[in-house]
Amino acid sequence: MYKIDKIRDLIDEHFSLQWCRNNLIIPLSVEPSLPPEKPVLLIAVGNITFLGTIGEFIKNKASRSGYKCMFVEKDTSQIEHLLDQAAKERIFSSEGLESFSFSDDELLDSLKEASNSKDEYDQYSYEFDDESENENESEPDLSIEMLGSKIQRAAAQILIKSCRTGVSDIHIEPHSSNFQVRLRSDGVLQKYISMPRSAGLKLTACLKNMAGMDIAERRASQDGKIRRVFEGTAMQFRCSTAPAKFGEKTVLRILNSSNEILDLESLISNEEIRSKFRNVINQPDGIIIVSGPTGSGKSTTLAAALREKDNGELNIVTAEDPIEYDLGGDIQQFPVIKAKGQNFGFLLRTFLRQDPDVILIGETRDPETAESSMDAAETGHLVFTTLHARSASTSLTRLLDMEVPPYKLTSSLKAILAQRLIRRVCPECSTQKIAGDYEYNYGIKRGQTIRKATVLNSEEKEKRKAEGSLCSRCSGTGYKGRIGVYELMILNRKIAEAIKARKSNAEIQDLAEQEGMITLKDYCVNLIQDQQTTISELKKICNSEE
Repeated sequence: MYKIDKIRDLIDEHFSLQWCRNNLIIPLSVEPSLPPEKPVLLIAVGNITFLGTIGEFIKNKASRSGYKCMFVEKDTSQIEHLLDQAAKERIFSSEGLESFSFSDDELLDSLKEASNSKDEYDQYSYEFDDESENENESEPDLSIEMLGSKIQRAAAQILIKSCRTGVSDIHIEPHSSNFQVRLRSDGVLQKYISMPRSAGLKLTACLKNMAGMDIAERRASQDGKIRRVFEGTAMQFRCSTAPAKFGEKTVLRILNSSNEILDLESLISNEEIRSKFRNVINQPDGIIIVSGPTGSGKSTTLAAALREKDNGELNIVTAEDPIEYDLGGDIQQFPVIKAKGQNFGFLLRTFLRQDPDVILIGETRDPETAESSMDAAETGHLVFTTLHARSASTSLTRLLDMEVPPYKLTSSLKAILAQRLIRRVCPECSTQKIAGDYEYNYGIKRGQTIRKATVLNSEEKEKRKAEGSLCSRCSGTGYKGRIGVYELMILNRKIAEAIKARKSNAEIQDLAEQEGMITLKDYCVNLIQDQQTTISELKKICNSEE
C-alpha cells in the first residue's frame, strides 16, 4: 500500500499536482537498488501512449534527481483518486497555506526561484481541452496551485492579491530583458513587479494552462477563462493573450462572481438623477440605454436596476458576454457563446419566444441587434442595453450610424444614462485648499473649500515606506476607490423632434441641458465641492468630451 504523504512529497519534488492531473501520471514510491544502480522512481501512468511525448521528459527529470524510472499502467480512476488524496494531504496539513504570507517579497522569492529552476513549464507539448468546458462544473481550489511548483505558487499569489486588493485587470507584459506585471486599480495601471524573462515565460505558460489554453501556441491570440475557489470564495478571470514584439502579452480581467451588488441608492449619489432614472425603469415598455467607455460601470448599474425590477411577478432575461454578476432572484441569465452561434441577436430572438417582460442585451454592437432591440421595445417589452459612447448625445449618433431609423428611435427610446467612474480622493492624506480662478474656469465656485490629492512618485513612495510615513489607505496614489458620474437624457417631445430633424450632437446636447439635464461635468463639479474628488479627475471627463 502506497503512503499518500510520501506520494505528495514526490509530486512536489519532481512534478506538480496540476501537471500530474493533466497527464494522468503519479509517482508512487522510490524503490532501492544495489549500487552502482540508481534508486528506482516508480511512476503510474493512466494512458501508456502518453509516454511517447512525455516519457523522455520524465526520465530526464528523474535522472537529474538521481533516479531511474520504472513505469506501470494503472486505471485512470485509480490515479485520479490518488491525486485527490494527495491534494488533501497538503491542504489540510499543518504546514499548508498558513505558511504563506502573500507578501510582495514572498512573491518575488517564488519568481526568482522559478527563474532558476527547471519545471514542467519549460516544456510546450501538452494537450488541453477547448472552451467547451461545462460552466456548471465545480471550480478547482486555488490551494492546489499555492502548494504546487514555484511558478504555480507565484501565479496563485498574483491572482489572490489582485482579488483581495480590488484590482480590476492584471497585465503581464514582455520586454527585451524582462517581464513586467502591472495592475489596474481604480482605473489606473500601476507597476507591480518585474521579473527575469525566464520567469515571465513560465508565468505566462502557467496562466494559459490554468485558463485552458494551448501553451504550445505562442504566435496567435487566445482567449480563456480561469475559475478557482480560494478560502470559500469563487474567483473568475477572463484571460487574453496576444503575440507582441518580445513575446506574449497576457491580460486578465477579474470578473465579479459575487452576488453582492450595490443598489441604485449607493451608486447614484445625485438624488434628482436617481429619482428620474427609477421612474424610467419602472415604465412597462421601451428601451433604456446605459452608455460609456469600457470599465465605466455600466454592467453594475444595470445589475442594480434589474435587481430593483425583480419583484417575483416579471419574467426577466439577460444576454451577457460574459456574465459578471450572479443576479439571483427570478432573473434568468444567458451567456453569449460565439462558437455555437449564440450571439446577442440570436439570444434576443430566442427571448421573444419565451414570454419576457424585461430583457437585458449586454451590448448593442451592430445594426441587427440595435433594430431588433427597438422592435422588442415597441412590442411591449422593457429592454435594457449598453452602448460604447462618450455622452448621452453621442449615443444617439451611434444608433443612427447603425442605421436605426429616426422614427423608430424616437418611438421606442425612453432614456440614455451616460456614466463614468472617477477616483475618490483619499481622505487620509489629501489636503484642503480654497478654489481660485483656475478652479473657477472649471465651474468651481471661488472661495469653495476643495481637496487636493497627495500623489507620490515611485521614489517618494519608497522613501515614505522606509520612514513608515506612507499612507496606509492609498499607498501614496492619492486616491482610494471610485465613484460614479452620471448624466441622464430623457427623451421628451423637443428632443425627439431634434432627432428626427437630424440635429447635431452639440445641438441636442444644448437642448437637453435647456430641458434641465445635469451633465457629466456638472455632476463631477458637485462631487468636487463635496470634497469627494479632485480637479484632476474632472479634467479627464472634460478632455473625453472634447
